[in-house]
Amino acid sequence: MYKKKKGLKNVLSVFLIVCALFGFSSTVGAQVPTTSANWAAMPPYNTLWPLWSSALSPVNPATGLPTPIVTNLSPSTVLPVQPGLTWHPSLGHPWMLYNTPLGLAYYDPYQGIHLWPPSILENSITGLPITITLPAGYQYLPPTPAWWLLANVPAANWEYITVYPSFSTSTLPAPVAPALSSLLTPSALLL
Repeated sequence: MYKKKKGLKNVLSVFLIVCALFGFSSTVGAQVPTTSANWAAMPPYNTLWPLWSSALSPVNPATGLPTPIVTNLSPSTVLPVQPGLTWHPSLGHPWMLYNTPLGLAYYDPYQGIHLWPPSILENSITGLPITITLPAGYQYLPPTPAWWLLANVPAANWEYITVYPSFSTSTLPAPVAPALSSLLTPSALLL
């Protein structure tokens, strides 16, 4: 009887060890980053557009891949969803993008809201776009951290709503500030 109990304990122990190893390996496998791209280069400047945000890059049913909601980021681009987000990989933070009557605008956490493009993306003499030379593997750079979005998107949205009326000129009708609910929240960008 003792040998049967000992044998049953050994079999049970081996079974538990195998189950634990299998569970551990599947957990480790789930934490390994996938090889899918996180960013897409957006003409004409080559700033990066987030493929990791379903609000800004929904999955195309035909390809099964995330597809940016815009095809370029020129001053005349109109975003169907705002804020948009784009990143110059040599900067430590992305820019939030917004529509205005004068064209696309961006929010920089250090400089506030301005018309697109930032001066670092234009030739100061000709005014022509400067196309960023992207590092090898730029598609796989990590997504914008959730903590950064949670800390900065509400401030960007607030500044946009506060500054937006100042974009009007005498030749344009007075803009109507969008309802706050029309702007994406940090969590909406992350989903």
